[in-house]
Amino acid sequence: MAAEDLNDYSIIKEGEAEILMHAKNEVFYNKTQVNNRDISIAVLRTFVSKRKEEHEALLSKRAIKVSEKCASGSVLEETSNESDVNKEKLNGEIEGPEEISQDESSAISKQTVKATERKVQGQLKPPRVLEALSASGLRALRYAREVEGISQVVALDNDKASVEACRRNIKFNGSLACSKVESHLADARVYMLSHPKEFDVVDLDPYGSPSVFLDSAVQSVVDGGLLMCTATDMAVLCGGNGEVCYSKYGSYPLRGKYCHEMALRILLASIESHANRYKRYIVPVLSVQMDFYVRVFVRIYTSASAMKNTPLKLSYVYQCTGCDSFHLQPIGRTASNKNNSIRYLPGFGPVVPQVCSDCGKKFNMGGPLWSAPIHDQEWVTSILEDVKSMKDRYPAYDRISAILTTISEELPDVPLFLSLHNLCATLKCTSPSAVIFRSAVINAGYRISGTHVNPLGLKSDAPMDVIWDIMRCWVKNHPVKAQPPDQSGSVILAKEPTLQANFARAVASLSKAQAKKIARFLPNPERHWGPKLRAGRQITNKHISLLGQEVVNGHLNHEEDVEPDVKRQKIEDPTPSS
Repeated sequence: MAAEDLNDYSIIKEGEAEILMHAKNEVFYNKTQVNNRDISIAVLRTFVSKRKEEHEALLSKRAIKVSEKCASGSVLEETSNESDVNKEKLNGEIEGPEEISQDESSAISKQTVKATERKVQGQLKPPRVLEALSASGLRALRYAREVEGISQVVALDNDKASVEACRRNIKFNGSLACSKVESHLADARVYMLSHPKEFDVVDLDPYGSPSVFLDSAVQSVVDGGLLMCTATDMAVLCGGNGEVCYSKYGSYPLRGKYCHEMALRILLASIESHANRYKRYIVPVLSVQMDFYVRVFVRIYTSASAMKNTPLKLSYVYQCTGCDSFHLQPIGRTASNKNNSIRYLPGFGPVVPQVCSDCGKKFNMGGPLWSAPIHDQEWVTSILEDVKSMKDRYPAYDRISAILTTISEELPDVPLFLSLHNLCATLKCTSPSAVIFRSAVINAGYRISGTHVNPLGLKSDAPMDVIWDIMRCWVKNHPVKAQPPDQSGSVILAKEPTLQANFARAVASLSKAQAKKIARFLPNPERHWGPKLRAGRQITNKHISLLGQEVVNGHLNHEEDVEPDVKRQKIEDPTPSS
């Protein structure tokens, strides 16, 4: 690249990678996604180590089976039969059976075990990564340079300017990047369909919805591989356009306080649906909502029998239009036969009456969504330990460590969450502190935790009638003004509580992170922190909310300064008429 051309570019360094960005915004780059890229690298590092552990465990299991066969004598018999056949071939005539001494038999046994072990020990190949939507290639370069053990990163894009920028950045990052990263101009869907079960890791990070890529993505991942997927169309997933969400993801969203977690669960249900079409299923290891998007990390496996459990992991949600109480309706259930075999049956229903038993209003129904755990707590612990041990290598260390800490303390088996302020808004009462409310739930014999999605969210396995009883007891000690009798709060408070809440401070009312005063929810690092413009878009006044007044004004003023020169040039150098 010529030296004068470098004036048109700015060098952006993130982690160990550096990229050249053109001043005209020809290729999309979003610095706010540094959190996304950092947490992806942390998960990828854990995946590489877990994959190695699983392979070693598989080898040891097979070796044990081989030794058991040897001990039983089955291998020895096979070997002796083979030796008899070999003797016949060598001598050219059938000889009578010869007695084998104990020393000879043990030698044959050892040789057989060694030969079988050689067959068992399949070499584990380094993982291959596919970044399906690479743009500038920054993510692919960071994977190659920062994650040890990766053999190859394939970066795809269907935009020529993006592929040129990616190849330029690969060269700019030196020999290591050139040996590991390759860039192709291709439609990601076609490429993934033409490379089935070839990649250990597939990363989808589109500008918008990933729905059109999911079908081909679940086919290109190897058995036990990792699919990393981002969705930034939060308005659709959170209930702003329910019909659009249903057309893209096959689920209808509800606009509850838990809508961001519901977005995660809708995305997981959609990935599972696409995987099931090919006798595959998913196991989520980490699911994160942060900034302006959701990001899920799932393992993909192939098993026609395990796939039958999918209806047990999906549920519909009934949300009251009056008091926002919600109830889950599982799609399927299992039953055992007399011979202990499992039968798969449709779920019992309905879980709710026609009107809410708490406030008398009707229900909205949403879903289906993923109601099984969305995190693997063992993975979360490993990822968090890795991040803390290598904090200097993560530019967004503070943010991702805070999110992972909160996730590590979530109740894994409780879908969705309550909002304490929302409960109080329904009753028109003052809010108890989170510690007091959590203590009341714990003293009633139930579990409760926070959620990484919302600082005011509370996950609990307590049923809604217990929650409302606790709030009734709170209102008795903190009376409210009289409200119209037809309002939801008035109907709820008109009933006497069957449970007498105990608001005494419980030991577990504060999580470990709260007790140690570890930051869990950090503010945005700067103003106008969010998704930036698509590549090639012209900046106008309508983009003030995204970029800020100063940036937009500066850009428009710069355009006004340049425009007169362009016009003058056209007047002075008119093109000759043919």
